Amino acid sequence: MKKSVLNFFEENPLLRQMSSEDRQALVHSIEQECVIDTISGIIRDVEEIMEIDPSLEEKRVLQIAAEKIVKNLRAEAASIRLFDPKSLRMTRFGAYQISEAERKIDVPLEDSISGRVVREKRSIPISSLLEEPYFKDIIEKKGFHSLLAVPLRIPSFQGSEADILGSLQIYYKEDNRLFNPMEIIRAELLARRTTYVLAKRKILALQKLNIHKERIVDKIFVRLSKREGIKLKDLFMALIPDLDAYLQVKSCSLFSVSKDLRFMRLEAAYPLDKTYHRLGHTFTVSHHPYFQTVIYGASDYGDHPFERIDPAYLLIKDPENSSLVSPGMREFVKKNQIHSILIVSLKANEIVRYLMSFFATEQKSSFTNEEIDLLTFFGKEIMKALRLEILDDILHDFKNPAIAITGFANRAKKLLESEDFEKIREKLTTYVDIIVKETVRLQDLAMAMSMEGREEVLDLSLIAKDRFSLNKEAIRESLRKNIQAKPLEIEENLLVYCSRFGLERVFDNLLSNAVKAIPKHGGILAMRCFEEENTACLEIRNTGEIPSERIDQVKRGEVTGRGLNIIHRFVQANHGEIYVRTEAGQTIFTIKLPLHCPESQPVVPDI
Repeated sequence: MKKSVLNFFEENPLLRQMSSEDRQALVHSIEQECVIDTISGIIRDVEEIMEIDPSLEEKRVLQIAAEKIVKNLRAEAASIRLFDPKSLRMTRFGAYQISEAERKIDVPLEDSISGRVVREKRSIPISSLLEEPYFKDIIEKKGFHSLLAVPLRIPSFQGSEADILGSLQIYYKEDNRLFNPMEIIRAELLARRTTYVLAKRKILALQKLNIHKERIVDKIFVRLSKREGIKLKDLFMALIPDLDAYLQVKSCSLFSVSKDLRFMRLEAAYPLDKTYHRLGHTFTVSHHPYFQTVIYGASDYGDHPFERIDPAYLLIKDPENSSLVSPGMREFVKKNQIHSILIVSLKANEIVRYLMSFFATEQKSSFTNEEIDLLTFFGKEIMKALRLEILDDILHDFKNPAIAITGFANRAKKLLESEDFEKIREKLTTYVDIIVKETVRLQDLAMAMSMEGREEVLDLSLIAKDRFSLNKEAIRESLRKNIQAKPLEIEENLLVYCSRFGLERVFDNLLSNAVKAIPKHGGILAMRCFEEENTACLEIRNTGEIPSERIDQVKRGEVTGRGLNIIHRFVQANHGEIYVRTEAGQTIFTIKLPLHCPESQPVVPDI
C-alpha cells in the first residue's frame, strides 16, 4: 500500500472536517473489519493452493489450481499454457471450465497473449476481448469478454534444464472490466503459490526417479553376480514390473536398429504373449509410420490432437485415430485395451540405435521429463545388458573351435614326428586347414560383438557335414570314447538364406548339448538333414531323454542354458521353428528353416 489509511484520511479534503479522534477510530474500524478480513481471505486462498497434493500429475495440479483461483477471484474460467522451447509455441496444459476442444492445442509465442506474458514476464489485463481477434471463438462460445493473464515459472532443479515458463489466463464475463492492482497482485500471488506446489512435486518426482534408478541398477548387479551371466530376456522380465507403478505399462518391447536405419529387430519383450511384434523378428522400418517418425525425425514437432511428437519420444495419445498407427496395430490396441503408446529413442552420436515401445492402459496426453528420463536410463542400462549377453554368448562359443584347434594341433605335432614326411603330407595338410579355419572362427567370434554376420545363400547340408566332422574330433579330444557317432544322413542342396556364422554356431551348440546329454555309460549321436514342406530340416538324435516338463520350456526359449538361448534367437530371427520330442530313450531335436527360393532376391520380410 503506497500510504497508510490514516495518512490517506488526514490528506483527504472531504475527511479533514472530522476530528483526529474520529479519523483514528474510523481507520481502526476499517482495519479491523475490512483489511484484516481481506488479508485473511488472501491467506486462506494461498493455503488452499498450497494444500494441493504434490504427488498428482503436473497437469492435474495446474487444473486444480486453476479451479481454485477462478473461484477465489470470482472469475468464470481459466486456462494454462506452457512455453515449449523446442517448437517455440505456447502449449495448452490444462484448463477449468474450458474443454479441450474449445481452445487450440498450441499457439505461437510471438503472436499470442500467453506468449506476450512469457516474453515480457509481467501480468497483462485485457478489459475487452472484442478488441482481440484471436479470442473471437471464446466470446461466441462461452460469453467471456475480459481477461487477466499472469505469468507462471516452474523451476527445473536441474542445471541442464531451464525453468518452465507459462501463462495462467483468467476469464471474466464482464466487458470493459477494470482490473484494480489488488486483483492483479492477488492473482500473481496465487500463481506463484501454484508454482511452489509444482516445485515440491518436482522434488518428490526426482526423489522417486532416483529410487527407481537405484532399483534398476541393483537388479542388474544381482543378475551380473550370478554364475550363468546375464540374459537380456530374463533381465527385461525382471525390470519391467518396476516401471508399472510409474507408467501402468501393459507391455514393453526393445528393438535394435540396423546401421542403415532401414531394418529393425525385436530383441526383448514383456510379456511375451502381449506383444504385437514377434520376438526375434526383423522387419522394415518403412512399413511402420510410428517408427519412421522416431528414427528419421518429423517435420512438425509439438502436441497434436492424437500424437505428441518430441525429439526424444513419440506419444500416441489416441492409437485408434492416429494417422501414424498401421491397421494391424490399430486392431491390436483395440483388442488389448491399450489407450496410449510411447516410443522412446536411444541414440548414439545423435543416431537412433535402439527403440523402446510401451503400451499403456491409461490414456496419457503427455509425459514428464522425469518419466522420460527414467525410461531413457532404463533403456541405456538394458543396452549394456544386451552387449554383456552377446559377450557371454561369444565366450560360451569359444570352446568349440578352441578344442578343435588344440586337438588337431596335437595330431599335427605327432605326425611331424614321423620320418616319412611324404606319407603324412596329405593328412597334415588337412589338419592345418582345419586349424586355420577354426582360427578364423575364433576371429569371427571376437568380431561378433555388433552383429552375427551378413546373410547369404548357404547349403545346409555342406555346413552340416563340416560341423559334424569337427565336433566328432571334439568328442575324441574330450575322451568320451563311449559315444558312437552314427553316419550322417544328408540330402543335398538344402539352400537357406541366413548368416553363415550364426548357422555354424547353431550346429556347434546343438551338437555340444547333445553330447552333454548322453549318459556317462555311453550312447549314440546321430544327425540327418532333409527337406520337408518347403523347409530345410536339421535333426539331431542322442541317447538320453529330456524331461517332459522341460520340452515346452525349450520350445519357448525359457531355458537357463546359454547354448539353447543362442539357438532359439537364431531360429526366431530366421523365421524357423524348433521341435523337441523323446522316443525310445532318446531325444530328437529338430530345427526347420525356410528354403531359399533361387528365383527371388532375398529380402528382409516384414511382420
